[in-house]
Amino acid sequence: MIVNNSIYVDGKWAASPETVEETTELQRTLHGMAWLGLYEPSEPEFERVAREFHIHELAVEDAVQAHQRPKIERYGSLVFVVLRTAHYVDPSEIIDFGEIHLFIGADFVITVRHGAWPDLQQVRQRLESTPELLALGPAAVLYGVMDQVADEYRSVVNDLEHDIDEIEIEVFGGEPDVSKRTYSLAREVIGFQRAVDPLIGMLSAIRADRTGMTIDPNLNEYFRDVQDHVVQMQEQVQAYRDILQNVLSVNLAIVGLQQNEDIQRLSEIAIKQNDEVKKISAWAAILFAPTLVGTIYGMNFDSMPELHWGFGYPLALVMMLSVSIVLWFVFRRKGWLSSE
Repeated sequence: MIVNNSIYVDGKWAASPETVEETTELQRTLHGMAWLGLYEPSEPEFERVAREFHIHELAVEDAVQAHQRPKIERYGSLVFVVLRTAHYVDPSEIIDFGEIHLFIGADFVITVRHGAWPDLQQVRQRLESTPELLALGPAAVLYGVMDQVADEYRSVVNDLEHDIDEIEIEVFGGEPDVSKRTYSLAREVIGFQRAVDPLIGMLSAIRADRTGMTIDPNLNEYFRDVQDHVVQMQEQVQAYRDILQNVLSVNLAIVGLQQNEDIQRLSEIAIKQNDEVKKISAWAAILFAPTLVGTIYGMNFDSMPELHWGFGYPLALVMMLSVSIVLWFVFRRKGWLSSE
């Protein structure tokens, strides 16, 4: 549960207690600041910490349960801060979200991490390397954690930019799965935006002293620097969201054009097939007339008109030829025999 437990005096490490009870005892003895780091504690585990540091029961419930929105809340003399963390998983193109909960008192800070990222040990080492900053109290730890979270956001923004560039190339390259990829990435961007946007208001409240925390004036510039970075990232994330929406629209238009071209090609094929059917039908009709006459007079019956007439044979030939010529002119005029 407890991954780190330290007491700092004037910004310098003084002790690493073994238990929570020892932490509060040394804190009073050394008149220092306690910093406890916890990783995904259960409710019974965290209640032990809450009893020692007199944390409100509602804050305990929020700390144990993840999926909290980014916020700053005050419980008596205690300030409760929730930050959403983000780590980009490049192969699957998803953003792995986590949370960091901070309980900030006058002389202690408790960090509760849900998720593998970021590694708060880096924050601790950085602050320990600058004792003059850590000596400014629990608010300095809050700055360090916020700055680390913002740095993780910057990494996510850079990875998103790379994948969006790939998507723009795929759209005009005719990749079949680009719509699915674009929609999935757009959903991740929206989720990321929900983590970034509240951080600006939280930093504004901290700088305007609307949270109830005692903040040294020297820390104000540090929080302003983090806020400037977050504002820039917010603008980039909004731009990425707009770009992905435009990409979806462009891809939809391209798909529509391709479908229209396919329909047009099918229509042209159908027209050509229809013309061929007309030609075949016309020639079949032309050849049918003499075939019919020849078939009737080839039945070899005795009682047939003009069977023994001397001009019967020439008349039959003339009749077959005349009907064929008439049909040829009719179909020619209707365009059924045209080669165009």
